Amino acid sequence: MAGFDDISKKAQAFLKDGKVQDALKSEKAEGVSDDVLAAVAKAADKATGGKHTDKIEQARQQADKRIGDR
Repeated sequence: MAGFDDISKKAQAFLKDGKVQDALKSEKAEGVSDDVLAAVAKAADKATGGKHTDKIEQARQQADKRIGDR
């Protein structure tokens, strides 16, 4: 899972950027982030053959909480 860890670290660094944080605080961004997270979760679930559906959903929820936090 080294590839996933690398992607996760890059995503965390991206989300800490001040400009990204400001953009994420808008209502439009909330809707877009929900759509993106749902699409990523669906793709991950499909890629894993549904073997990790619960973990993927938990990750999606945690990401949504952090992104949607105002």
